[in-house]
Amino acid sequence: MGDVRTILRLLSIQGIGPQKIRALAKHFTPLEQIFSVSPLELMKVPGIDKTLTHRILQREYNDTVVDEQLLNAERYGIHIISLFDPIYPSRLKNIYDPPVLLFVKGSINTLEHPTIAIVGTRHPTQYGKRVTERFTQELVERNFCIVSGLARGIDTLAHTIALKVGGTTCAVLGSGIDVTYPPENAMLQHKISDNGVVISEYLLGTKPDASNFPRRNRIISGISIATIIVESDIDGGAMITATFANDQNRDVFAVPGSIFESKSAGPHYLIRENRAKLVSSVQEIINELNVQLSLPLKEIRQAPPPLSEIEQKLYALLTPSPQHIDVIAEIAGLSTSDTLTHLLTLEFKNLVQQLPGKYFVKVD
Repeated sequence: MGDVRTILRLLSIQGIGPQKIRALAKHFTPLEQIFSVSPLELMKVPGIDKTLTHRILQREYNDTVVDEQLLNAERYGIHIISLFDPIYPSRLKNIYDPPVLLFVKGSINTLEHPTIAIVGTRHPTQYGKRVTERFTQELVERNFCIVSGLARGIDTLAHTIALKVGGTTCAVLGSGIDVTYPPENAMLQHKISDNGVVISEYLLGTKPDASNFPRRNRIISGISIATIIVESDIDGGAMITATFANDQNRDVFAVPGSIFESKSAGPHYLIRENRAKLVSSVQEIINELNVQLSLPLKEIRQAPPPLSEIEQKLYALLTPSPQHIDVIAEIAGLSTSDTLTHLLTLEFKNLVQQLPGKYFVKVD
């Protein structure tokens, strides 16, 4: 609990986020000693300048907010796990930019089983629904835990089928665990917490803002051995999940669809660009994963992954002065949606910062 309270306190200090907390934790163990060390020691930590040092040592945290989080977690039966807790999911710990806190309802041990993500469009075709039902059932029969994002469409169906056939499932939220979204999934979320686990990196009470969901997607892929894309438009959220999975050195599988259906555009793009393996059955997935299932998952390097050709191109176009997404896309000769996906990836590599109004700047 010591690390959890300390992290909550740090998060309530202006200018301190997960990246700086991870940096502090590399220098100070236990973490709470940071409030009593010398200013010189604190300023040795990358990213901790004189202003932040003053805020930390003056204890400019908000214990009212911290106590409220802890009390509400206890009230709702939610566990808060820090990055430094032995029960923190090992696969997630090894990604770049792991959450410093996880709010958990259900059994975190669920994630120690083989986990595989199934994600896709919020408006699936009948074909997409049939694929999701078949793949989910056959993966559950092979003792996989099904991971998804509790969104409408493919996500909801994957969770529902997993429970229906007696399996376990994990829902990763883009809001606080106490804020169900979409609202019609309240009962489903409750069933998941009873037969699996619901997790979020967001503080209790956090609303489901649109900007939360792309960031949430790195957790879906990060706790999974592999990610399956069933149906997605070229600019769908599932495509962001696939991008994260690629960066995390996790397998991505894409199900082909009709050339006349826009929701097949995403999987076809991933296959064409060698960012996903084409699969038409669960057995093909099992064959690909056999090595991973028989050996421990290799650790993911902590340094930022190398940039793709498109990411290099976009990074070269950016400057410390804000540029709007539409301008960047026009100069790069890319669609706005494709540009946004790659800029979000650069943001998680701490090379780009997004400002309000879809403006982006290069981070020095």
